[in-house]
Parts: sequence; C-alpha cells; structure tokens
Amino acid sequence: QVQLVESGGGLVQAGGSLRLSCVASGSIFRFTAMGWYRQAPGKERELVAFINFDGSINYADSVKGRFTISRDNAKNTVYLQMNSLKPEDTSVYYCAAKITTLPIPDYWGQGTQVTVSS
Repeated sequence: QVQLVESGGGLVQAGGSLRLSCVASGSIFRFTAMGWYRQAPGKERELVAFINFDGSINYADSVKGRFTISRDNAKNTVYLQMNSLKPEDTSVYYCAAKITTLPIPDYWGQGTQVTVSS
C-alpha cells in the first residue's frame, strides 16, 4: 500500500512564497519518479514539476524560474518551493508518484489547496 500525504498549502498574497511537502510511505522502493500536478476549478489537471530518480527534472513552462522541486531521500519526501506566486497559480496541488515509464502517475495524494490573492 502506498500513501502520499501533502502539506503546506494555504492562502498567500501575490508575490509571496509557499513550500509544499509530500511524504511517501509504503512500497516506495518501486518509485521511479515523484512530483506535483495541479488542478484549478473547471480546468484539467496539469503537470507542475516532476523529479525522476535518474536525476532529471521537468517543469511546466508556466512555473519555470519560480518553482523548484527537490527530494529528500532520507525522509521519503518531495518538496515544491513556490516563489513569486501569481493568482493564476491558485489550484489544488496533488503529489504524485510513478512506478512505470507511462506518462500518467500511478499514485496520487489527496491534494492541498493553494490560493493566491491579488
């Protein structure tokens, strides 16, 4: 059984920062990548940032230069540092993990709300 538990969401003013955390538990030895997606009301879920365990990282164009993903192996945790937040970053942010090479993650967290006020 795999569990992904997010924390760190909240309300912040435009230009502010937040750091999201995702702690993984269970059969995490099978993971090949972890990262973050987000979904705003009425929109499709979209990739924000993903870190592959071979060291490569992918970012959405909309967050490049503002968001940084990192991983702490000892704590089984992935972080998303979000700086220079914009109102359009308002979404539910989901932690996700892959055990295959397919584009869609295999496991999802419950989500954490990030709201950026203008």
